[in-house]
Amino acid sequence: MDLKLTIFSVPKSFLGNIAELQENAIKSWLALGCKAEIILCGNDFGVDEACQKYGLIHIPDIKKNDFGTYFLDDVFINVEKIA
Repeated sequence: MDLKLTIFSVPKSFLGNIAELQENAIKSWLALGCKAEIILCGNDFGVDEACQKYGLIHIPDIKKNDFGTYFLDDVFINVEKIA
């Protein structure tokens, strides 16, 4: 049986010290030593660029509520289509 690890996240915008924290998280996932599939969801500032920089999968179109908060059920639906 061939198992695959999928890690997914809805990161905050890559601004200021948050950018460094987000990149540290990505680097730690990449350093796991397995071929993990890493998916970042959302279209906040810098997410697409981080995906390109580290060769990650990006799902930009996640539904939001009126306050701009992503719907978690839509995150799971979209990730499940890929993972």
